[in-house]
Amino acid sequence: MRIAVLGPGGVGGLLAAVLERDGQEVAVVATDGTAAAIAARGLRVSSVRFGDFVTHPPALTELAEKVEVLIVATKAAGLRAALERVESAPRLVLPLLNGLDHLAVLRERFRPGSVLAGSIRVESDRPEPGVVVHTSPFLLVNMASSNGAVREPMHALAAILNAADVPTRVLDSEADVMWSKLVRLNALACTTSAYDELLGEIRSTPQLRADLVAAIEEACAVGRAEGAHDVDPARALAELDAAHATLGSSMQRDIAAGREPELDAIPGAVLRAAARDGIRCPTIARLTAVIAARAGIPMPAVSAPGAPAGARRPTDASAL
Repeated sequence: MRIAVLGPGGVGGLLAAVLERDGQEVAVVATDGTAAAIAARGLRVSSVRFGDFVTHPPALTELAEKVEVLIVATKAAGLRAALERVESAPRLVLPLLNGLDHLAVLRERFRPGSVLAGSIRVESDRPEPGVVVHTSPFLLVNMASSNGAVREPMHALAAILNAADVPTRVLDSEADVMWSKLVRLNALACTTSAYDELLGEIRSTPQLRADLVAAIEEACAVGRAEGAHDVDPARALAELDAAHATLGSSMQRDIAAGREPELDAIPGAVLRAAARDGIRCPTIARLTAVIAARAGIPMPAVSAPGAPAGARRPTDASAL
């Protein structure tokens, strides 16, 4: 498979480097500055799982050539601008962005059936263009598609990722792929960013832990209403209890660096889904407001587009 990675940052850069090191034909698609940095110095990876190494994939500012797979790993806010760099129509599109709303954007841009539901669990960062720091051995990619016609190439892509030591699963449900990550990510991002504390402090402080638990429970209630079956508050909390105490979130790091956090993509997506399903999420809404104030940005729009006024009376998620 010829693979292109759009957005070679902490996630996309790690996957591009690992896949190329494993012998796959990989190109990265990036802004002029990032492409120039990678062309000059390569992709430099420092990973507790893969070790320290450098690869030299072709670095493009536009993708005109045909590829079988396009891995999309941009930030949600930069997705539309990044897509302007893609002219080809790949057979498969695997998005690994945070949140939910990017699926609709990608399915408008490409053939809807070619766009998989995808998620990645990883702790990695891009401190500068062309440099990836991967700080936890845990790594997991999940993907699914309701389009039976792409099942064979989807499994082939999963096999390629697994062969490169990127653990990958093909699940039956798109909703489970998206929500099984989002319920955990949202709780971690909201609590660490609202209180500017790492996970260990969140877990050990009763009031902060209560917010962590409530955010998980509220998002799980919304996920179930959205059709996800593999969302369980006890399991999500157990995963966070098992994580290392120094775990933070990319949203927390973005705020510290003066970058705009993915407030709209992560809790905004949960709150919009909650509005569609008539579910109140008071803890997530409160933490989102705190983060917006800290970052100096507006609250995400959370109304349910197209829903008739008063169509459903909201239900408190804590009662479900």
